[in-house]
Amino acid sequence: MASSKPQTAPVSVAPLSPAIESALRTLAAEADGVAALIATLQNGLGAPFAAATDLIRNAKGRVIVTGLGKSGHIGRKIAATLASTGTPAFFVHAAEASHGDLGMITPDDVIIALSWSGETAELRSLINYSRRFRIQLIAVTSESESTLGAAADVVLALPKAREACPNNLAPTTSALMQLAIGDALAIALLESRGFSATDFSVLHPSGKLGAMLKFVRDLMHKDESVPMKPLGTPMSEALFEMTSKGFGCVAIVDGRGEIAGIVTDGDLRRHMRPDLMTATVDQVMTANPKTISGDLLASEALEILNASKITALIVTKGKTPVGILHLHDLLRAGVA
Repeated sequence: MASSKPQTAPVSVAPLSPAIESALRTLAAEADGVAALIATLQNGLGAPFAAATDLIRNAKGRVIVTGLGKSGHIGRKIAATLASTGTPAFFVHAAEASHGDLGMITPDDVIIALSWSGETAELRSLINYSRRFRIQLIAVTSESESTLGAAADVVLALPKAREACPNNLAPTTSALMQLAIGDALAIALLESRGFSATDFSVLHPSGKLGAMLKFVRDLMHKDESVPMKPLGTPMSEALFEMTSKGFGCVAIVDGRGEIAGIVTDGDLRRHMRPDLMTATVDQVMTANPKTISGDLLASEALEILNASKITALIVTKGKTPVGILHLHDLLRAGVA
């Protein structure tokens, strides 16, 4: 007799809410737009993009980004990204340009003008100004034969794409594509200049990013704050130094003032015995302790502390202790 297989109950899947379905359609439409932009960049848009990058990198002045409406909002973000990644830039509102703000633009500058249609009326005075004073103009538009495209020295012609808006009206996909090409320009320029995390920290000293890019030398304790004793010091003195300085450790130096070891609260526990206070630091210390340079980023120091499962690091210049960094210093600075 054939054996009967147990019946598996069907798995019920809750239907997606209308809001989630809408969100998925929106993201899919915008992803399609970015995919089309990537494909275009690999073909016809590649040469103009490289030309725009060279034009900006070789400019003696700054990058002036302009636009109106949603293109204006995207332009502000592009200008901010350029400025924070080593390309001096600022935004000029297209409507305000013809009311005196054209005076902010010099012949040494490069203008990036954003207009999806390329026919934004408020850009015309700025276009005329750029032609009159021979200011280099980069157009970001979907219409290369438009008024803006025809006037530009370089045209970044973005592929046409359907907006995520069901009416195909609200700038959504198009705005994201403008933002994406702006980010691509900024990062291409960043890489061509060799712009480093250190450079970024100079331009972004505040906030979480600024904290992550601080150097150990900016946060470490120095001079008399550093717990330090020479070889041969009785443990009673070393313990007083450790507790009075409050770092849970004391650096041990040799006759040349170079780091020889470290005594930590962990070493105290491991060597706990009746004669501990009469022993010398040489008998208790951990030789060749882990140290760091003051030139290291604070974020890198945090990684070392976490990986080593310790709370403090002696900072050295060569082999000479010059400071101490505690986990609490990183917490206060917003690094951890």
